[in-house]
Amino acid sequence: MENIQQQFVEILGAEWGVMMFSLATNLTFIFAIVVPLLLGVAYLTFAERKIIAYMQIRVGPNRVTFFGIPWLRGWGQPIADAVKAIMKEIIIPTSANKFLFILAPILTIMPALAAWAVIPFSPELVLADINAGLLYILAMTSMGIYGIIIAGWASNSKYAFIGAMRSAAQVVSYELAMGFALVCVLMMSQSLNLGDIVSGQQGNSFLNWYLIPLFPMFLVYLISGVAETNRAPFDVAEGESEIVAGFHVDYSGMAFTVFFLAEYSNMILVATLTAIMFLGGWLPPIDIAPFTLIPGFIWLLLKIAFILFFFLWFRATFPRYRYDQIMRLGWKVFIPITLVWIVLLGSIMQLPESVRNVFPLNIWF
Repeated sequence: MENIQQQFVEILGAEWGVMMFSLATNLTFIFAIVVPLLLGVAYLTFAERKIIAYMQIRVGPNRVTFFGIPWLRGWGQPIADAVKAIMKEIIIPTSANKFLFILAPILTIMPALAAWAVIPFSPELVLADINAGLLYILAMTSMGIYGIIIAGWASNSKYAFIGAMRSAAQVVSYELAMGFALVCVLMMSQSLNLGDIVSGQQGNSFLNWYLIPLFPMFLVYLISGVAETNRAPFDVAEGESEIVAGFHVDYSGMAFTVFFLAEYSNMILVATLTAIMFLGGWLPPIDIAPFTLIPGFIWLLLKIAFILFFFLWFRATFPRYRYDQIMRLGWKVFIPITLVWIVLLGSIMQLPESVRNVFPLNIWF
């Protein structure tokens, strides 16, 4: 890298060379994050259909292949779906606000992709290693709801508007629970930097991960993440039997597809944050060979896949909840639990160090 930077300096001069090298490096990192993420989104839909089909004793996608290769049957389905969506016409209702109608999907996908700028894939692999990384992610993910609200309003349809209001209320409710769960992680790590949060979980084994002392917060964060992304069984914003598919009922073509790109991107983001906050990020489960021989990036991917499996499993298992049940779970169950855990953790932090080192309090610090 230093040799490449030196070549930029020799060609463009000191100031411009350093600036252009930094720009080229950042663009390379951005493409290295966005392209695999979009491929991951595409094949997460394929994995979802195959896993749910297996759970329901069905076959799932098994036709579209690459170059006629028999053992790749079904693997070309996400590519075929993308080509089909691109070729479809985007129909804008006559009474809709055309500018906001097109803007809504963009406002939904942009925060879902921008949040990945501060995700550390390993100690060295991170695009922007900022101290307030977690605060940045909370800000970005909170903006996604604006796209949903604008989509429901711009369509000029009562069904889309009801779906948008349902989604907004649900996201706000579970965002509070997610935020309080993350407060416990911040109290444990005493840092907003995602890399520092992972480093705080280093040790000889997975017993040092925040999953152990904060297991109730892990469950709250994971379930709230499912609700935050409007996934089943919390997908009342898309209740077909009640509001004809919700806020995106009037969308078609790529405009419709972008909403699902954002949904699946947010699923992967929630799974990644869960792995970083509670499962040690890129750290191996046991700090001995052969576990330490596997790159940390691979460990993070395995943990993300493990969490994503639960997203798909929930959809195949649980029926859709009523809206009042969803609101009750968020406001009357999750938020009180997180508040009690914050008070408990704060009380333990105030104890003398000699008392904190006594089992079972020593697992907290």
